[in-house]
Amino acid sequence: MKRLVPIALDLTAVVVFAVIGRASHGLDPLGVVSTAWPFLAACLIAWVALGALGNDGRGARAAIIVWLTTLLAGMALRIASGDTAAPAFFIVATLFLGGAFGGWRVVDLLRRRRYRPA
Repeated sequence: MKRLVPIALDLTAVVVFAVIGRASHGLDPLGVVSTAWPFLAACLIAWVALGALGNDGRGARAAIIVWLTTLLAGMALRIASGDTAAPAFFIVATLFLGGAFGGWRVVDLLRRRRYRPA
């Protein structure tokens, strides 16, 4: 149960990435699915790896694993499925996903430190 929230936050970040990206080109639900699915699949692969490592998914190590796996495997799946990965798209994906995956973890860390029982 402890892993469901972090997994949901990461998957939500991927969907938000796809929605924002597709909105800049005309929001189309099928386009959002087309953009999101490789990164959603890659994010789940990252979470399988975290599970194998016994990682709860909340720290910096988890953020890096989820970020790089989602980015690189997502791009590979995108290209393998016949889509493109222009340099600008790669840069935006790198920055957005890194910020999103790292961002909620920083907030979580600060929250846990602030509310730690004495």
